[in-house]
Amino acid sequence: MSYAERMLHAYPDQSIANVEALAACIDACADCAQACTACADTCLCEREVQSLIRCIRLDLDCADICVATGAVLSRQTAFDASLARALLQACASACKVCGHECEMHAQHGMEHCRICAEACHRCEAACQEALTALAA
Repeated sequence: MSYAERMLHAYPDQSIANVEALAACIDACADCAQACTACADTCLCEREVQSLIRCIRLDLDCADICVATGAVLSRQTAFDASLARALLQACASACKVCGHECEMHAQHGMEHCRICAEACHRCEAACQEALTALAA
């Protein structure tokens, strides 16, 4: 059980909808933020960094959005589901775009972009699962 799930289970008001989906999303957001930050940094070391400007920008944007989403989902007191849904949609969108960009670079042998794309797709799916859980 992850820390996110343990913390959600420890919350005094046990009316949180689908703790598992929410915790999985928080964990995926943290992993994706780390992968995107590391990918942007590694892109800066590549020989043809000019060709990676869009990737770096998307990595950094995606990381910021993932951090914000994970933080908002972690706070359950006076939870605003409409705000959470908006962030989840934005996070899923950022992960989709960043993942697609990284996949293109991964095809040219950039292992860091392959790993990042994997994290982005996992986070995108977790955001979709959390959106479904919040709708229930």
